Amino acid sequence: MTAVERAAQALMWIAATVTVVFLMTPLVVTVAVSFGSSSVFTLPPPDWSLRWYDRLTNARGLWPSLVTSIEIASFSTAVALALGTLCAIALVRGRFPGREAISTFLVSPLMLPGLVIGIAMLQGFKAAGLREPLSSLMLAHVVITLPYVVRTVVGALSLFDFSLIDAARTLGCSYPKALTRVLVPALAPAFITSGMFAFLASMDNYPISIFFTDAWTKTLPIQMLQYVEENPDPTIAAISSGLVVLAILALVVGDRLVGLRKLADF
Repeated sequence: MTAVERAAQALMWIAATVTVVFLMTPLVVTVAVSFGSSSVFTLPPPDWSLRWYDRLTNARGLWPSLVTSIEIASFSTAVALALGTLCAIALVRGRFPGREAISTFLVSPLMLPGLVIGIAMLQGFKAAGLREPLSSLMLAHVVITLPYVVRTVVGALSLFDFSLIDAARTLGCSYPKALTRVLVPALAPAFITSGMFAFLASMDNYPISIFFTDAWTKTLPIQMLQYVEENPDPTIAAISSGLVVLAILALVVGDRLVGLRKLADF
């Protein structure tokens, strides 16, 4: 390795380290503050305590909003997996005019600001007569989770050899059985990866959810914002730490089932 290559490698590692520290510092600070005894955001805290985690059991509106978020995230992830897989198969196997435009349209929610999408869906739902908050939230979250499934499954299908399905059929499998025995296991890592990201994206969504909530139907991010406005204490840091733990658990499960290297490939 030449001196120039060594210098370039050192610069790469320095840049990577600075990026990781920059991204992880807010998470570390949030978790540290949640274990402090002070009623204000102080770091380092004067003493360590679990008082803010104890307050979570009595936090007004926290648990109903958490249940609502889980219900919406589970529903939107399941629907996005079904619709996204069908769309991905059509995009990979189909040969029809406008295929690239449709592919771009399906992933466009990842490219547009959340507020723009939220306003557009609010006007669209209003014109369609859809005013029920829970139904609107579920449909909106399907829209924002669908791109994760489409992009991931399209990438997995592009590496799949569809002649294996024909081979399974020549061995006596019907077409549906060939799909379930050959295609579905091959796409299982993509399903797990896209489902994990879709669920987390739904749980964490704020800019779109805010247009469809009311006083009785609130998602967890909306409830957290209201809590910050009413009670700006480290309880919100304890809630945020729980979401960090949720993301870590999702990565651990993904690593066990798929592997972090394959997750990164998708």
